[in-house]
Amino acid sequence: VQLQASGGGLVQSGGSLRLSCTASGLTLNYYAIGWFRQAPGKEREGVSCISSSEGSTYYADSVKGRFTTSRDNAKNTVYLQMNSLKPEDTAVYYCAADKYRACRAFGSTWPYDYWGQGTQVTVSS
Repeated sequence: VQLQASGGGLVQSGGSLRLSCTASGLTLNYYAIGWFRQAPGKEREGVSCISSSEGSTYYADSVKGRFTTSRDNAKNTVYLQMNSLKPEDTAVYYCAADKYRACRAFGSTWPYDYWGQGTQVTVSS
């Protein structure tokens, strides 16, 4: 089982990026998928979550209205569309899968069974 976050890069403030979370050995549609980020010297924080069955979505206040998470089940991929990026969004971004299917304890890392390697997002001012 392997998760992989990709799509990061360097972007100017106000720009956009789309991150992808792909998996091998795992059907992402059966899992709640969370996105997290970790900036240097800071704790890992929850960014968003999308549930399995209903596709309900949840966002941290800091990204609400700018970030959108969605699924493409045919591609076994979950996306994080990030618009209006700010320098404070700079971090390594991770995706994670929770077999419970619903988004629980939003922002906490403990529910997640699988974690992908992160992808670096850098927003310049």
